[in-house]
Order: sequence, then C-alpha cells, then structure tokens
Amino acid sequence: MTITRDMLLGAIDRITEAMERDFDMLNAADGALGDGDLGVTMARGMRAITEMKDDLPDDIGMALFQCAQAFTKSSGSSYGTLMATGLMSAAKTLRGSHTIDPAGIPDLVAGARDKMQERGKAELGGKTVLDSLDYVARATAEEGDKAQAAAEAVDKALEDFRDKPATIGRARIFGDKSIGMDDPGMLAMQSIVKAATGQ
Repeated sequence: MTITRDMLLGAIDRITEAMERDFDMLNAADGALGDGDLGVTMARGMRAITEMKDDLPDDIGMALFQCAQAFTKSSGSSYGTLMATGLMSAAKTLRGSHTIDPAGIPDLVAGARDKMQERGKAELGGKTVLDSLDYVARATAEEGDKAQAAAEAVDKALEDFRDKPATIGRARIFGDKSIGMDDPGMLAMQSIVKAATGQ
C-alpha cells in the first residue's frame, strides 16, 4: 500500500501517543543502563512534531526534513540526535516525492541505519537501536506484509540481544550486568515501529 501524507500524519499521532504511554517505561529502562531520560527525549520530540504536523508540506521528503528539525530543536540528547539523523536520511531520499513506495522501505530503513551508525560511530551487534533497524531493513526486504514484518523484526531484535552484553554507549559501562536487560533505545524503536505500522 502506497504511503501518503495523510498516512504519515496518522503515524505521527500514533507514535506520539505511544511515547506518552511509554514515558515512564523508557525512563526506567534508560535509568537502569543510562541517564534515565529517554522517555523525556522521545515525548518532547514527538510533541514538537505533533505541534507542527498540520503545516507539513505535501512533499514527503520536506515533511520528514521538518520533522527532523523539530526533533533536533526539542532534544539535545544523543538519542534525539540519532533519531533526527535517521529522519534526515529518509528526507533526502524522498525529496520531491508525494508518496512512499513500500518497495523502497528496506532501503529507507537501511539508509537511516547507516547514517545513524556513522553519526554515532558505532557498529552493529553492540545491542543498540542500530541492531533493531538492521533487523527491520532485512525483514522488510523479503516478500510479504512489510508492516507485519517490521513489527516482528523489532520484537526479534530485542529477544536476540536481551542475553548479550551491551558493548556501545553508556550501557557498555555495565558490561555483563546488562545481560538479561533490554536496551532502552531498542525498546523505544519497538514502540515507534509498532505504533507507526498500527501493529
């Protein structure tokens, strides 16, 4: 199904609701392995996007560019910067487009993953949001329902990395103590993807 501007606006509403719902859960997860403000970061970012969403242009690329700007202005955290970097990557690819072809979703996600990896100077396999995006990019490249595949991929990424130690970012300080714990960034991406896809 081709993704239109109206569908994008609907996804923004659902993600904003999910971030408000998961505010305490994300802060708590981040408090166990980080500085405890991930829920604040995500809620602020999505509130900023929601406030201007009715004025977003029909050009999907420009719309995502403005979303990235809003996220950046609302949050100075490293995760907020990564989110804006991912949005900016998709915005550049979609500049001039009024719809998103589902066939292009794997490349959009992979492009965001790569730019975020470059920005964060991190590698795949470190138990971060990059691993979630990698799972989504590979799962949606296969035939079938891309929304369902994306939702299942974020669940699978969490399951596969739960019993591994974090090796990147602030969570790496906890080393083996992070085994058995979910990475907060991966939890946030699970909420985002499920809300965006209506799963």
